[in-house]
Formats: sequence, structure tokens, C-alpha cells
Amino acid sequence: MAATSRGTGPEQHASGPATGRLMQIGEAAERVGLSIRTIRHYEEVGLIVPSARSEGGFRLYTAPDLDRLAVVKRMKPLGFTLDEMRDLLGVLDALGTATGADRAALLDRLGAFHTAATTRVTALRDQLAMAEGFAGTLRDELDRHGGPTT
Repeated sequence: MAATSRGTGPEQHASGPATGRLMQIGEAAERVGLSIRTIRHYEEVGLIVPSARSEGGFRLYTAPDLDRLAVVKRMKPLGFTLDEMRDLLGVLDALGTATGADRAALLDRLGAFHTAATTRVTALRDQLAMAEGFAGTLRDELDRHGGPTT
């Protein structure tokens, strides 16, 4: 399978041209646990760009591409917007080569994302505790009234 690397454009990530083993979108989707449709959507909105395309035009992904998809997948349940996801990916990409004041600014932005993620995780834990309490109340009512057991 011959592949052509994509040039580095504004939406291209720092790993540059395809490196390592190339995977078609179906394998990438399976490995990351996302649907093909979702990965295509992320490409359309500029979050993830495949590292290469086959001569037939098929998207080809590398391990670093899958790492980026995993970051996006983990951000989604925390309610981060597509713009926030894009921003974090940009920060992570830039940290690899940044120095001095630029690096310090990127680390500050990364810290802000960490704070936001931690806050959102706490809120989700609170919601889960409330939901579990409600389910427990319903179980108690079923038990009290001789309802079905599951």
C-alpha cells in the first residue's frame, strides 16, 4: 500500500508526515473506540488530520494520530467544546518544541485545562452520587412494595 504524506498545514499536528505503521480509518476507529463517522467529523472540523492518504485516497492514521483521537475522546464526556479540544491539541503540539516564555505560557494554558478537567470530573462525580442515590431510593421502594428484583 503506497502512501502519500500530507504536508504540514495550519491544521496539521506537530508529528508532521506519516511515521510508523499506517492504519486505515476502520482500524483506527476500532483501536480508539470511536465510530468511523465520528473520526470523519473530527477531520471535517479540523481536530484530527490523518497523517497520510493512500494512492486511492483512503485516510491513513499513525499511532500519534490515535493518541490525538484518544485525547478528544476523553475530553468529550467532560463537556469540552470542539474549540477547546482544538486549543488543547494545539497546546500539546506546541509544547514539544516551545522554549522560554512561550513554553511557560503553554504550561499555564495546560494548567488551566487541568483545572477545568478536574472541576468537571468533580461535578460528574457529584451527579453520579446523586443518580446512584436516586436509583437506591427506587430499589428501596421496590423492595418495600414487593416489586421485581434485578
